Amino acid sequence: MSRWHRKLGLGALWLRLYHQPMGRVREVMRQGGPLEVRETERQRREMEAAAAGLPPLPVPAENSPLCLHLLTGRRFWYQTAFCLHSFVRSAGEPVRVELYDDGSLEGEPASWLRALGPAVSLHMHADIVERLDRHLPEANFPSLRDRRLHLVIIRKLTDIHAGRSGWKLLIDSDLLFFRRPRVLLDWLREPHAMLHALDCTESYGYSRPLMESLTGAPIPPLVNSGLCGLRSDGLDWDELESWCAQLIAREGPHYYLEQSLVAMLASRLPSRIAAPAADYITMPSPAEIRAPSAVMHHYVADAKRGYFREAWRHVAS
Repeated sequence: MSRWHRKLGLGALWLRLYHQPMGRVREVMRQGGPLEVRETERQRREMEAAAAGLPPLPVPAENSPLCLHLLTGRRFWYQTAFCLHSFVRSAGEPVRVELYDDGSLEGEPASWLRALGPAVSLHMHADIVERLDRHLPEANFPSLRDRRLHLVIIRKLTDIHAGRSGWKLLIDSDLLFFRRPRVLLDWLREPHAMLHALDCTESYGYSRPLMESLTGAPIPPLVNSGLCGLRSDGLDWDELESWCAQLIAREGPHYYLEQSLVAMLASRLPSRIAAPAADYITMPSPAEIRAPSAVMHHYVADAKRGYFREAWRHVAS
């Protein structure tokens, strides 16, 4: 046992002293070097400052079916603001918005999001936890509640859907819209099947044989949860807890756990809607960022550089 502990200690030390620093160096070089990274950060801060001056969103009719749900926080509030403004402008009509505090939304960021006006409702973290304690108690759902503490992204499932009913369209904050999102507007008016985006590369984190052994069905390719329309009261939380526990027990924790669970949910459904990849682009190219032709961009991975330097300016102008 002591030898095993020593091996684990050496492995953690090697990870901290070599692999993580080398990973950061490779990332900096992929982004053009230290000076380019510094310039991207300067323009990111410029985007954040610009978001604080965005005007309130138009207020929809009280019975409007158009409602977006976003998880946000201190690090992402300004991306949320630009995402919503781009959606409303491209849709040509107002929407209701429900924002969910990831546990870090307090002070000025919360105030700036409230300044977007009465179209926006803010679900604060303490209220979300109270609801989860009633409908997803830790004693019955230990794996989901543990992952929720250590993997904020899984709150896109737990915090938005647990203990609630009806269809909800969740969108990530790092999206921008440039043309009328007809697929999303049609779905919001008459939701009848799960909706999701398509990824640029498959990112599940877990092996297909394991995922398919748990669902008993083929896992669909390229599911991306940056757009994710689900019916809250249609989710089987006992099954999600079981899947979560078994994935981690057999292949360890992974950043893409939430997306894997969404893909597993999709595998069980008789029908689903995939947003067309040509119009709803995950990781747009530099040329597409400079001159957007698609309906939507999702700025993941290497597209972040163009997002902070160029993309948001299309919306600001």
